[in-house]
Amino acid sequence: MRKLVSHAQTHKGLVRKLNEDACLDMPDSGVWLVADGMGGHAAGDIASQLVVDTLKVAVQRSEQVSVDLITDALHQANTELCAYSAQHLDGHMAGSTVVALFIDKVHYHFMWAGDSRGYLLRHNVLKQVTRDHSQVNEMVEQGLLNSEEAEQHELANVITRAVGVDPYLTIDIVSGVWQPGDIFLLCSDGLNKELSDAEICQYLSHSNIAEANRALLHSTLVAGARDNVTCIVIKVDLNDDLINEKDKTIPLYLK
Repeated sequence: MRKLVSHAQTHKGLVRKLNEDACLDMPDSGVWLVADGMGGHAAGDIASQLVVDTLKVAVQRSEQVSVDLITDALHQANTELCAYSAQHLDGHMAGSTVVALFIDKVHYHFMWAGDSRGYLLRHNVLKQVTRDHSQVNEMVEQGLLNSEEAEQHELANVITRAVGVDPYLTIDIVSGVWQPGDIFLLCSDGLNKELSDAEICQYLSHSNIAEANRALLHSTLVAGARDNVTCIVIKVDLNDDLINEKDKTIPLYLK
């Protein structure tokens, strides 16, 4: 069976007065989530925390976690946020991006809306699994901008999808088969705005994931941390109890 180890942290950064990020770290259930309250909208911190709390309660109440359980919780959070905005914010919106990861006995599943990201490091190769729901990313995909231009574009902070901004929420899902040694990263855009993928890969390659995650945050702060930053690092290993002590071989059904 798989053994899941994770480390989560969040920081308001060096410019913002309030931390509108929130995160959920539930390794025993195989569930993690990063939510980034939308800058410029009212009550971003309330929005991100509501997303986290809604999923946490759903997982705690369930006998079996699934992709459907998580997406249903995100839809519930969307409905509650839309209602909250209508009742309390006088025409404004409380919204949040979200990226969630669920790891079961065989597969990993990323679910997201917005530009908070999910990465996979496998065999020292880093891949961004999620696709940013942002205005500039759509322009890059259409060939109107290159990646370098997109980072500096005036629409760089405009997202096209988030929890709480529309009565119907569309959640993207990408799944795959995990391998022992896989390392996953969930982060708000406050991290990838300051660090390149090459830098992220370098830090994630550290053997201790807690130290790797602390190095990611430290480097983001050194770079200026213009936004709130949240990052969760998860590593998948095999349970040592399933390894034969005599020859250290792994049972064939786990290969």
